[in-house]
Amino acid sequence: MACARRLLLLLSLLPMCKAWKPKSLFLFHKRTGEACDDHSECQSRCCVPSSLNPQAFCVSKTIFLKCLPWRKPNWDACSDHAECRSRCCVTNSASSEKFCRPRDIFRQCTPWRRPDGARCGHHRECRSQCCIALSEVSRPRCVRRSGLLAQCLPL
Repeated sequence: MACARRLLLLLSLLPMCKAWKPKSLFLFHKRTGEACDDHSECQSRCCVPSSLNPQAFCVSKTIFLKCLPWRKPNWDACSDHAECRSRCCVTNSASSEKFCRPRDIFRQCTPWRRPDGARCGHHRECRSQCCIALSEVSRPRCVRRSGLLAQCLPL
């Protein structure tokens, strides 16, 4: 009988104990992707804000155990290099809208350029880096480089 009373007493105190637990006892209970307010809430001990909204989320640390801020993945719309994981925010068509793009094999962030035959206004707009008017009355177009030293010459 005394044992049953003790058990009932412990069970009645259990909800009260849970309500009064300090925040520090809930360490490391949130997984990657869950909303958080502090690093101590996450299993990774890494809570960073999303650039899409002010809410912070648990993220995993890098291989160097750094807690990096969340950045947009490739192909998401962007306005600055710092917004992207790849640190490469460029246009990928003739429109002015920019997107996060992966870097090339040389770790270069190369912007989209117009193909040969497309109208252009400057050499840097073309893949060939060659924008010339094919005649005196025509508008400039991107043309492939020609000649012995692959120069930007009219045909």
